[in-house]
Amino acid sequence: MATVTERKKRAGRPAKAVKKEVRAAIRFTRAEYFIVKEKAAKAGMKASAYLRQLAIHSSVKPRLTDEERQYVRELIGFSNNVNQLAKKCHQEGFFKAALYFEGMGQDLDKILKKFKP
Repeated sequence: MATVTERKKRAGRPAKAVKKEVRAAIRFTRAEYFIVKEKAAKAGMKASAYLRQLAIHSSVKPRLTDEERQYVRELIGFSNNVNQLAKKCHQEGFFKAALYFEGMGQDLDKILKKFKP
């Protein structure tokens, strides 16, 4: 006769292959929480799975560095220069203004190249 311990299976839920061991808490306002739950429901997921996927697979754009902010200021200054060139175009004629535009185009290219990695 076989013993009972040989035939007995383990009771309960089987162990998961990947265990989630770390717990992270997020605080929401009621309105924010319902928005998250609604978006998760549209995606067919629970809120926790939805937030996990967002945290892992989405990306956040970093803020501009001080150097990049300086380039943006230079570009804003160019808009003022374009207005001045339009005024020159009306006063002195198109061909003289076209020469100014040529120089500005080269300066603008230099600034835009600084933005590219």
